[in-house]
Amino acid sequence: MIELIVNPVAGNGLAKQIGEEAAAYLTEKGVPFTVSLTEHPGHATELAQAAAERGVDTVIALGGDGTVCETAAGLVHTQTALGIAPAGTGNDFIKTVGTPRDWKKALDFILSHPARPVNTGTVNDRFFLNVCGGGFDVLVLTYALEAKKHCKGIWPYLYGVLRAIKTFRPFEMHLEAGDQAFDGSYMICSIANGRYIGGGIPIAMMADVTDGLLDVVAVDAVPRWQIPFYLPSLMMGTLYKKKIAHHYRAKTCALSSPNMLLNLDGEILPIPSSRYTCECDALLLHW
Repeated sequence: MIELIVNPVAGNGLAKQIGEEAAAYLTEKGVPFTVSLTEHPGHATELAQAAAERGVDTVIALGGDGTVCETAAGLVHTQTALGIAPAGTGNDFIKTVGTPRDWKKALDFILSHPARPVNTGTVNDRFFLNVCGGGFDVLVLTYALEAKKHCKGIWPYLYGVLRAIKTFRPFEMHLEAGDQAFDGSYMICSIANGRYIGGGIPIAMMADVTDGLLDVVAVDAVPRWQIPFYLPSLMMGTLYKKKIAHHYRAKTCALSSPNMLLNLDGEILPIPSSRYTCECDALLLHW
């Protein structure tokens, strides 16, 4: 049995339309399923938990990264697998695990590929699936959320990058990665299970959702006028190779900075001190 969890407002309403088409497609293929619509933040987690308790084989999240993360949180450490049918604006996590971007191909992919375990993470005992971090990317996301009302895909995030360059100020941060500790002035600090943020920006191309480790990418602060010179390497996934960037792998890590706003899988929260742990093989996923 399959349950579709649809966020009807994801993708500016696109997910609702795709949900109806997906239901018709599964009916045509003779696949038994039920459909649940989310009604408020956190509802996808509640629906997924209830589906797992009923013994549903697979729950398919139909929405954006927020819907995927919420649904995954309800399935972690259960025997119910997660499938992803992308219908949001960013759809970053699917780029790491290879799920097709087209929702119909994604459904066929889920039906034909067995579920395999992947790692997840916790930050201050809260679940996360993809990438967390502080700094420049939080500003980018803040501006991108404004632009999402008018465009989709990577365009809101590119707009966010341009706006962030004008307003960004470096932040002082204490960073821990395993048994190493650092204090410095940073532009970006990302804790990654997945590889992409911001609608396709490859912030941690070395990340592996099966290796039992989180990837930490810390980028030293530079003068504002220099930021544009690093944007090509950021967009190409090679920023971590630059001298200003530092890469660490660890099962546990921590970030702290006064008044820090944290990007937690696309949600911006005021968390001045955060500790992270990689949860090995915590989620079954069709990938």
